[in-house]
Amino acid sequence: MNVLTPTTRALTWSLHLLVAGLLALAAVRAVTDGRPHAPAVSAVAAAVGVVYAVGPALPAVRASRRAAALWLGAVGAVWLVLLALSAEGVWLAFPLYFVQLHLLSRRAGLIAVIGTTVAAVAAFSAHQGTFTAATVIGPTLGAAVAVAVVWGYQALYRESEQRRRLIEELTVTRADLADAQRTAGVLEERQRLAREIHDTLAQGLSSIQLLLRAAERALPERPGPATTYVGQARQTAMDNLAEARRFVAALSPPALDDTTLADALDRLCATTGDRHGIDVRFRLAGLPRPLPTAHEVALLRVAQSALANTVGHAHADHAEVALSYEDDAVVLGVTDDGAGFDPGAVSSPGPEGAGFGLAAMRARVHALDGTLAVETAPGHGTALAARLPLPPATDDDPEAKP
Repeated sequence: MNVLTPTTRALTWSLHLLVAGLLALAAVRAVTDGRPHAPAVSAVAAAVGVVYAVGPALPAVRASRRAAALWLGAVGAVWLVLLALSAEGVWLAFPLYFVQLHLLSRRAGLIAVIGTTVAAVAAFSAHQGTFTAATVIGPTLGAAVAVAVVWGYQALYRESEQRRRLIEELTVTRADLADAQRTAGVLEERQRLAREIHDTLAQGLSSIQLLLRAAERALPERPGPATTYVGQARQTAMDNLAEARRFVAALSPPALDDTTLADALDRLCATTGDRHGIDVRFRLAGLPRPLPTAHEVALLRVAQSALANTVGHAHADHAEVALSYEDDAVVLGVTDDGAGFDPGAVSSPGPEGAGFGLAAMRARVHALDGTLAVETAPGHGTALAARLPLPPATDDDPEAKP
């Protein structure tokens, strides 16, 4: 059964009023015309009204087609009596068409309409005493109009329901998509935080640990070098604190403040060499050009992470950081003569952050549509190259940093 809407409810009440009006008209015509069966017509008309009024009052009629068929059968039986007594009963066929088509199934409703039409034509012909085209056209045309209107309305209702369900599905899909986007954003932010912590705080703490360990070995026989190591550890802690503050504020690294990427890399090489006792050199190739801030941050972080791996794991004596400017790309290379490693053994992050450095570097470079290549083998040192494509230089690039 269709759910009643304000529009369908208004149409339903209009149909009920039409039935009541036609019944009243049949009774009034019988009385005013002085017909011999006027009392019987009035009584049967009232009976039809009572039986018809029972249907809307019973919830089972709206909920069950079987109950609706029984009620329509009772209404039809009383209507046939009225039809036999008065020709005005034919008028009731038209509202009955709509009720039958609305409450019964498509096939059963059509059969009921055909039966009602045949009864109306036969009774009208009997009351007129003749069978003409007019007696057939009236009820038949009314039945055709009722079928077209009801079936058209049902088609529109089904289409409306399909659209409603589609809108609900789209609403649910949009909600699911929003949840997925939020989840993806959270995961992406967690990965970004993990990379930043690894490339800044974790590496700084590792450097402090190495420096304090060296100071511990120097004490108490060599207090001078121990003091130097402690001072370097203190400076590293201060640098780490500045990194943490900028990290929380989501600003660029302090190493890039009021300077170029080349100068920041040169200073990084000098600081790493002084603190850890290895020879780290910086080499610049090509004509420097302004880079987007995201590119500078990514290349600086890659250099920091690569040198941290060199200091912590490679046991190298010499390392080099090279920054090369090409026509359509900028390339950062980091090489050392250390112990090397098996890339396959650290291809994914492990416990306590092992192997996260390479994964973080790859993620940074890939986020800018770049490539990261690593050439190494146990005992043969390591060579790393990060290549970032560059857009054509413009004078008003808001992200370019001179």
